[in-house]
Amino acid sequence: MATLRRDGRVTALQRLCCAGVAGALSLSLTAPLELLTVLAQVGTWHCRRGLRDAGRSLCRTEGVQALWKGNLTACLRLCPYSALQLAASRRLVTLFTGELGHISHWRAIMAGSLAGMVATIVTYPTDVIKTRLIVQNRLEPSYKGILHAFYKIYHQEGLRALYRGVSPAILGAVPFSAGSFFVYISLDKIWQEPIVHFTPLQNFINGCVAAAVAQTLSFPFETVKRKMQAQSPWLPHYGGVDVHFTGMADCFRQTVKNKGVLGLWSGLTPSLLKIVPYFGVMFSTFEFCKRVCLYKNGYIESPLNYKLTPGVDQSLRPQELRELKLLRRENFEPRKSALEN
Repeated sequence: MATLRRDGRVTALQRLCCAGVAGALSLSLTAPLELLTVLAQVGTWHCRRGLRDAGRSLCRTEGVQALWKGNLTACLRLCPYSALQLAASRRLVTLFTGELGHISHWRAIMAGSLAGMVATIVTYPTDVIKTRLIVQNRLEPSYKGILHAFYKIYHQEGLRALYRGVSPAILGAVPFSAGSFFVYISLDKIWQEPIVHFTPLQNFINGCVAAAVAQTLSFPFETVKRKMQAQSPWLPHYGGVDVHFTGMADCFRQTVKNKGVLGLWSGLTPSLLKIVPYFGVMFSTFEFCKRVCLYKNGYIESPLNYKLTPGVDQSLRPQELRELKLLRRENFEPRKSALEN
């Protein structure tokens, strides 16, 4: 069993901003690995000689900036995605939480997965645009930017094109949840201590291992999703997809037929290599941003550490602490005499 804990010293808006900054920075620093993953999943010509040569050929033909194609779309998608996921997760966690305020790991993972599915469906068009921007040639672009890509896809291919591949994205949440659950139920056995006593390093390792296992299990659905997003008769070479198909099931079939079963895991290596720096940068950035917010709210002495401000009740909410400070200031301010008035 687990208890839902949230630091009440930070407001919801501050928490969302911290997550947004941390996510954008981690996405930007690992964008080249994400790009290689997508290119390998789609099967463009860049990856015919391996991932290392794919990066070199891309830099040689389109420039070093090409390694960050689609990253702006991914960063802009963070805010609405995080807000929707947070709102849906709160509702679902409240629904799954017991009378004593406890929630099992399985129910917590299920709540997070369902919240992620809701956010994925609502923001899915931005994921399609990101894939299209990645697979296109930066020097001879079919789309001049995010809005132009949205406009062109909608008018040329219709609204359904903006949701092409959403089925495998939803189905992939099942093995992803199963993989996460398998890791988390084994944590206390691996570390031989209760989960509530885990250190930040242990939590970081647990997150990386859970992400690696879950990502490996759900990767075939991710591969099919990317192929479906990229394939279009309006793009040169049909978007550079290495197989041609008519739907999700046919995409699975054609990929296995032409590339073998392991073809469903093309691009897994850079995807796994991305996990450690991604989570490392995200966690460290989030913690630093949180310290800045705690310092701004008056709970700690410096944003460089967690040293508590003397005499400050850490159980108070930010609004309560501001009201208390205002009350103290009013009580201790010397009142003006009638002569001064």
